[in-house]
Amino acid sequence: MEQRLATIIGAAVRAARQRLDLTQADVAERVGIATEVYGRLERGHMLPSVKTLRRLCLVLSCSSDVLLGVTSPDKPVEVVEDPHEYGERPEVRRVLRTLRRLEPAQLKLISQVAGAIR
Repeated sequence: MEQRLATIIGAAVRAARQRLDLTQADVAERVGIATEVYGRLERGHMLPSVKTLRRLCLVLSCSSDVLLGVTSPDKPVEVVEDPHEYGERPEVRRVLRTLRRLEPAQLKLISQVAGAIR
């Protein structure tokens, strides 16, 4: 039963992610889990916690019924928590993820370079 549910949830989150044209890293970051963990979840190798399931619903604009396989995805649910960067192009999202991991000195240098190429 658990494995079947994990498979159902994995397929549903993959379909929702692809519908939104997001990468696994995009979804993982927004949900607040590691990309590797999200990948295992999407492949049906694990079940999400209730908290993670709720965040997946918000990020993927899906009801929990859709992700749990109770109903089919007929119309997207409005996302309640939608940071501005969610609407950015994939390239911009990747750069933002990289910038968040930089040390302050590195970030300052990148800022100077970006200012010089404007």
